[in-house]
Amino acid sequence: MTHTEQQPIGSPFSAASTAQDVTAGLGLSGRTAVVTGGYSGLGLETTRALTAAGARVVVPARRPDVARAALAGVPGDTEVVAMDLCDLGTVREAAAHLRETLTAIDLLFATAGVMATPERRVGPGWESQFATNHLGHFALASELYPLLAAARDGARVVVYSSGAHGITDIRWHDPHFRTGYDKWQAYGQAKTANVLFAVHLDALGRGDGVRAFALHPGSIITGLQREMTFQEQIDNGWVDEHGTVIGPGFKTPPQGAATGLWGATTPLLSGRGGLYLEDCEVAGLFAPESPEGDGVRAYAVDPDAAARLWDLSVAATGAAPIVR
Repeated sequence: MTHTEQQPIGSPFSAASTAQDVTAGLGLSGRTAVVTGGYSGLGLETTRALTAAGARVVVPARRPDVARAALAGVPGDTEVVAMDLCDLGTVREAAAHLRETLTAIDLLFATAGVMATPERRVGPGWESQFATNHLGHFALASELYPLLAAARDGARVVVYSSGAHGITDIRWHDPHFRTGYDKWQAYGQAKTANVLFAVHLDALGRGDGVRAFALHPGSIITGLQREMTFQEQIDNGWVDEHGTVIGPGFKTPPQGAATGLWGATTPLLSGRGGLYLEDCEVAGLFAPESPEGDGVRAYAVDPDAAARLWDLSVAATGAAPIVR
């Protein structure tokens, strides 16, 4: 059971470790990684570290021209593919292109996301944070599953969640906030969905060597805050009036990318999956007496809830079910 496995395993890394620390000496030549949002913020740090280790990195991007410009200075083998997580047609087109041009995908990073956005409706009226952060990545992973299953040494899927999953469980009665919108509740629900997605993908994929993990990268100031006003960030205690980061425990972008890269590559996680990670380690279960944001809520790693969300997501997106 995932609950019993949610405990530290003795990682040599920590909250202070960087992307370069966890990939030092790593050889990924001949491996292919897909990194959504791999041209900005933590995604760009992830792309840099992977290409430095010899991997080929494909970056699905909503703004392909911006992505190509951002990656122009990154040494190594990168490719940008147009894709908007809110538009499942573009997700399917991007996945079809990758199925035609690749024989396998070794690593899939579901890194792109939005946070605390104003109320928006996308697709058939979906709440946009749930659609972007969860349903788009769900559809992409489903479309790419044959390539993940074809990885010769097994594939890993790393899904970026957040400590904000502790805000709320899935609102099963109203996941699209049709009865009233709250941007932080919507963000929290989307982050819980990210964890549950990894739990059930791992349950379905382990027989094919596909293992999945979710993670909290830490608190980092990146483009993720672009929909928030500067005053909101000051009021939250994240930055001062000069824009200097003052939030306690905040990480740099290289530190923020470290946990995802650790989860994707460490041999310590061989034979494991469906786990929530933080600070380059397997997180424990949240306890009321622990520091806020520390650990994973039990509802986010509940296998029955994960299966329920999977069925909801298949029905919403029309994705082909993964049957074991």
